[in-house]
Amino acid sequence: MAVHAQANVNEIALDQTAKPVTVVEARIATFRDSRNYVGTIEPWIEAKVGPQMISAYVDTVLVRPGAAVKKGDVVATLDCRNANATSRSVAMQARAVAARQEAISHEAARFNGLLDGGFVSANEAEQKAAQSAAEQAQLLATQAQLMGTSLQVDDCTLRAPFAGEVATRNSDPGAFVRPGVSIASIVDRSTVRIVANAAEIDFPIIAPSSAVKVHVFATNRELSASIARRAPAADPATRTVNFEIDVGDPDRSLPVGTTADIRIDTGEPRPACEIPLTAAAVRGDMASLFVIEGNLARKRALRVLGEREGRLFVDAALGAGTRVVVQGRALLDDKDRVTATLEK
Repeated sequence: MAVHAQANVNEIALDQTAKPVTVVEARIATFRDSRNYVGTIEPWIEAKVGPQMISAYVDTVLVRPGAAVKKGDVVATLDCRNANATSRSVAMQARAVAARQEAISHEAARFNGLLDGGFVSANEAEQKAAQSAAEQAQLLATQAQLMGTSLQVDDCTLRAPFAGEVATRNSDPGAFVRPGVSIASIVDRSTVRIVANAAEIDFPIIAPSSAVKVHVFATNRELSASIARRAPAADPATRTVNFEIDVGDPDRSLPVGTTADIRIDTGEPRPACEIPLTAAAVRGDMASLFVIEGNLARKRALRVLGEREGRLFVDAALGAGTRVVVQGRALLDDKDRVTATLEK
């Protein structure tokens, strides 16, 4: 029993016991700093087609989302019987005023002829001339009113303002629409704009003609382009600067209203060592990590160059092939004994 009890006694101090850790080997790499922005793909031009002057019931809607239209194609029509009747009424009024004005004009001319012979007074001739001028003014006013009613009648037939595709259909026959209400929207995707906002400190980075890489999430495509334009002022509320990228899309394969990731490389490529982000504690521009030398863990501090997709890029002084602790790092102190397992 005494031998059995003594066999369970640990005579080695716990601080001298080798600690198990998992390590990876640092890899040589090249790092170039970059900026990433989230942008929105927008059409080159977009129009919301709807009445602008009258309120009426929708009679027909001739398009569906995805339909291609040409400039001038009829998109929808409205039930405008009231507008048509009003237009005809004003047209008749204009004809009546024109006939009356013509008669008074001839009468005024005859009065002027009688004035020379002394058969009428100057006052009567002036009254007829004034009456003719008043009728002429009334005729012009009626013609202007007729033009306004004609525009209302024209507003009953809604046409495509440019060649493009129908993006949305917002109303069906029987719906009541008012000025400003959209029945359908049309977009032109022959060229798309990728719109994004950058922090004010990145104003020099987003200069026009700067090369960018674009990842389109909807189609999982990678595009190379350049910045087309940059706003000259920042938004006073967010202190961000708007910039746009033009991308030609003759096949119309990029859906608008979707998200794109924009990356702009800055600076020059620099040699670095690449390690997992979980292998170091980053404070400011310095990274604290443990490397394995023999069977000891050594704490080192290295300058951080950057990080990307879960990988940390540190100063190349770390050295390629150096074993860096990934798991078990939180329990280590400098010069602790370890047993290292290489992570595959």
